[in-house]
Amino acid sequence: MTLTWTTKPFAELTLAELYALLQLRSEVFVVEQTCAFQDIDGQDQAAWHLLGYTPAGELAAYARLFGPGISYPEASIGRVVVSPRSRRFGLGRELLRQAIAAVDALVGGQPIQIGAQSYLQEFYEGFGFRQVGEGYLEDGIPHIHMLRLAGQA
Repeated sequence: MTLTWTTKPFAELTLAELYALLQLRSEVFVVEQTCAFQDIDGQDQAAWHLLGYTPAGELAAYARLFGPGISYPEASIGRVVVSPRSRRFGLGRELLRQAIAAVDALVGGQPIQIGAQSYLQEFYEGFGFRQVGEGYLEDGIPHIHMLRLAGQA
């Protein structure tokens, strides 16, 4: 499946785009993962939003991108999500490739930090991320901090 990718700051999102990304995040992070948490956390306005659309116009993949000093001292990627209807096509890998490239383009090849769900550690390691620090619970789900140095594959 080939997606069309776009990256926009919050102020340039249309109402339909905002609704679709919030709906997808809620579908996966709240409903599918049965985790009641404050997804709308006040950081969306400071983020760039990476949106991947199917040829039919459905939002299939999404990530939130930050420059340094917003979520972490380093640039960061968060809310990485693929629609349940679009899984099994390798879109998670394509989403992360697109997210890393977009962060590099936005902030000039700096280190990137993520707060990853622990079960995805091996997935993120395939993109050059390495665990830093101890694991922790976030909203009852095991997480780890991971860092990707600039220029790592």
